[in-house]
This record gives sequence, C-alpha cells and structure tokens, in this order.
Amino acid sequence: MEEVVKSKETFYRGQKIDFLKTLDVRELAKYLTSRSRRSVLRKFDIIEQFVKRCETSFEQNKRIRTHKRDIVIVPKLVGMTIGVYNGKNFNNVLITYEMIGHRLGEFAPSRSRVNHGSAGIGSTKSSKSKKK
Repeated sequence: MEEVVKSKETFYRGQKIDFLKTLDVRELAKYLTSRSRRSVLRKFDIIEQFVKRCETSFEQNKRIRTHKRDIVIVPKLVGMTIGVYNGKNFNNVLITYEMIGHRLGEFAPSRSRVNHGSAGIGSTKSSKSKKK
C-alpha cells in the first residue's frame, strides 16, 4: 500500500506562489504591503533588471552578488542564493517564499555583536595607581 505524499502548496496573501511568479513586478505590487508596494512602484525598473540578471546568472550557475540591500524580494527570486554585501563581506542568503515583500538587507546584518574585553591600563582609577 503506497501513500501519496502531497506537497504543501505555498500561498502569499491568498495567492499561490506559482501564480505570483507569472506576474509582472508592477502587477505583483498590489499583493504586497503598503510600504513594499510603494517601494516597488517607484523602483520597478531597477527590480526588473535585478531579477533578469539573477535569472541569467542562476541558469549559468554563476554566483549572484549584490550591494543593493534595498531591493524588495519578489517571487521570481525564490529558490536563489544571493550574496548580499553587509559592508565587509558578502553574506549568502537563500531566498524562501516567507521572505517575499521583505528587503535583501534584512537578511544580511551589517552590525555585528560587540564583545567588550577587560579594561586596559589607565581606563579606571584603580589601574592608574599601578602605573606609577
């Protein structure tokens, strides 16, 4: 007896991801949140160029790297790994369907955690007396 395993369909705001992948960037904007929609409608040409560049690089198995942290993630980018610059190096970000509507920079933190060491000589009053 074989069990049929159904793949879980993914939805974004009531629409299937496969349907959203067929849409133009400007048509997709009406399914995004208001802040993302405004950004997409202002920069649709930049986003379309970026998606086209990513698709060609993905087909040629080239590594995709970018400094554009403000690009809104669209469904055509789902499944790609993009190197996003954080000011020091490129962090590889695997795009999943949960990331749609967010920006690339949200997944490549530019600030690292600071670990403070012990105080140096002269930094406290007690260490000044040891100096003499």
